[in-house]
Amino acid sequence: MMDCFSSSFESVPSYGPLLKAAFSIPISHYFFGAFFIFLLCFCHFLEIHFFRDLLTGFAGQPVSLTFHSSSPVYHFVASKCKILHSRYLSTPWLCSPHLQTAFLTFFGRPPAYNYTRELFKLADGGTIALDWLMHTDVMKPGVQENGAIIPDGKVPIMIVIPGLTSDSDAAYVRHLTFKMAKCGWNVVVSNHRGLGGVSLTSDCFYNAGWTQDIRKVIEHIHCQHPEAPLFTVGTSIGANILVKYLGEEGLKTPIIGAAAICSPWDLLICDRFISRRLVQRFYDKALTFGLKGFAQLHQSVLSRLADWEGITKSRSVRDFDNYATRLVGKYETVDTYYRRCSSAGYVGNVMVPLLCISAIDDPVCTREAIPWDECRANKNIILATTQHGGHLAYFEGITAKSVWWVRAVDEFFSILNSNPLIHTSKEMQVASPSPAEISIDQAPYVNVVEDGMVTAIGNGQLADMGHLNNDNMASDDKAEDAVSAVAAIGNGQTTQVRSLENDNCIQHDKAEDTDTGKSGETPNVAAGHALASGRNAGDIIAPVKRCVDKLSRHSRKSMWLLAYIAIITTWPVVGSALLLFFKKKFRTVFSRTSLGK
Repeated sequence: MMDCFSSSFESVPSYGPLLKAAFSIPISHYFFGAFFIFLLCFCHFLEIHFFRDLLTGFAGQPVSLTFHSSSPVYHFVASKCKILHSRYLSTPWLCSPHLQTAFLTFFGRPPAYNYTRELFKLADGGTIALDWLMHTDVMKPGVQENGAIIPDGKVPIMIVIPGLTSDSDAAYVRHLTFKMAKCGWNVVVSNHRGLGGVSLTSDCFYNAGWTQDIRKVIEHIHCQHPEAPLFTVGTSIGANILVKYLGEEGLKTPIIGAAAICSPWDLLICDRFISRRLVQRFYDKALTFGLKGFAQLHQSVLSRLADWEGITKSRSVRDFDNYATRLVGKYETVDTYYRRCSSAGYVGNVMVPLLCISAIDDPVCTREAIPWDECRANKNIILATTQHGGHLAYFEGITAKSVWWVRAVDEFFSILNSNPLIHTSKEMQVASPSPAEISIDQAPYVNVVEDGMVTAIGNGQLADMGHLNNDNMASDDKAEDAVSAVAAIGNGQTTQVRSLENDNCIQHDKAEDTDTGKSGETPNVAAGHALASGRNAGDIIAPVKRCVDKLSRHSRKSMWLLAYIAIITTWPVVGSALLLFFKKKFRTVFSRTSLGK
């Protein structure tokens, strides 16, 4: 019995050598190891991308552009914007969306200048502060553009709509206004009600979907300066208001061009996002603190219109909207307010050139809310997304004195303003389909163009097709081949197909590019000419096949990459299992050999 206990005690491993080896390591090594682990966790928490930028040689990340394949706004304006086709590299010591956003909030390095204030009275008794910065305030009289002096009455005017609790003194607003005024623009900042040092003079309160104020401001400025081209820039919540206004107005707006910077797009999704992670909750608290500070300034009015006790106890933006914004705006619930005021549902009705800029790592307005498909379906919209930039920050350069999106808006507006197409009548602008008409599900056929974009062909576009004379075309498969050949022409062209005499030959009478008005042939027009010359339908579908082959190659690359990752991640476990297996096998072989001897 004692022998059994002694043998079992001897089988217990001794941790003495391990402890002795652990104590032999200097304490400084443990300190550096703990510091390294803390540094990794800190970098992950703040989403610092310095080391990734270092590995790429600080070349920056390319700007991703999303647009309709036949968009005239891209072909005539955005395609000429070098900034949108280059890369964005954030300031190296601000290589985090949180560092960028915090630096913008607390420092920002805004240029110093003075506004000229105009108090605009609304019909309901409200007051809006319009802060003007004229081009003559920052440059010599007489604006030079393309070697010609522009009369003061025709100098373009840019209207700025700030964010949630921002006004004309916000750092990013000052960067934008100074840059545009220096380039020869007259700039006016339309402060929200109760902001900019102006008291609430009515019982009306602005919110994320309140477009009445900006509508009246634009009408007022257009009436005062009828010959001046009007442009608009909205930032954050101001961008949501701007896109919603453009969708509501359609072709009736006097705006020539617009830009939406870091828009939340879908308020309900952003509300869920801002309370998801710990770092986002800091932003939620900061925004709530700003809203409560705004409420304190106008307590005499808000205490009558809203639940003042609930406002003082608010711990999140959603709480403030529940006790203040919802009640003043007369919405049933907070979710009802978010749904009705989100601009994503109005994207399809925007009828003016619109540049949208968003950062994938935006810590406030999540990328999950970006309406990618809606922006791609609207020919008037160019969506530019960057991997980094934070919320409205986009600082660049070693000194962080330049803001990337400000330069991008300046270039886009300058090219747009110099384009003769914008000076035509509103009826000549490209009309985009309504949201109910752009759904691929409502179209019977799908068109895959050469660049990989999928578009839909509605019943109206197939109305010009004649009957099929050949009895063999009764087969569904052959009919789909014929429709696919017609689909290669593209949605933006007027096509008349008289008859299909055989399975592969389509006589095409006319192909016009009604979207761009450009005399040069686009790939879709070339496809139309191929049909007109009676080429084989297989030649027309060839670009589609190349696209499918390209997608297949990408899929194979993805499969090999996934296989490589799976091998690397599972190798320690698989290797250990194989080692134990082969050890067991060797022991069995050796034992049999010894027994045989």
